Amino acid sequence: MGHVERTDKTLPLNEMMFYVRRDARLRERWNTDLESIAREFGLSREEYEALRDKDVRRLHELGVHQYYVPQILRLFYGASMNTNSHPALEAYKRAYPEETAQAFALVERLERRTRS
Repeated sequence: MGHVERTDKTLPLNEMMFYVRRDARLRERWNTDLESIAREFGLSREEYEALRDKDVRRLHELGVHQYYVPQILRLFYGASMNTNSHPALEAYKRAYPEETAQAFALVERLERRTRS
């Protein structure tokens, strides 16, 4: 998954997220005018498409800071009603299916251990 050392500090999407987090007007435009905001910040087509598609793995591969990816998902899906079936978590599950399967297998082993 995302690692700070893989963050691309020159990536326009990282700069955009820095400002979107702090500017209510940009946040208001997020779901209605995302492409325009992306152009204003100089995002490449690849960055915009990964953002628009909520492609967690691609965002990490592009160098989006790991702290910004959950914030991106919150902007799309909101932060309330977080459950194991929340769309933001589902985006991570799709991006990292092997890691998800390993995590669920570990949880199952630990639960079996505590039931014994």
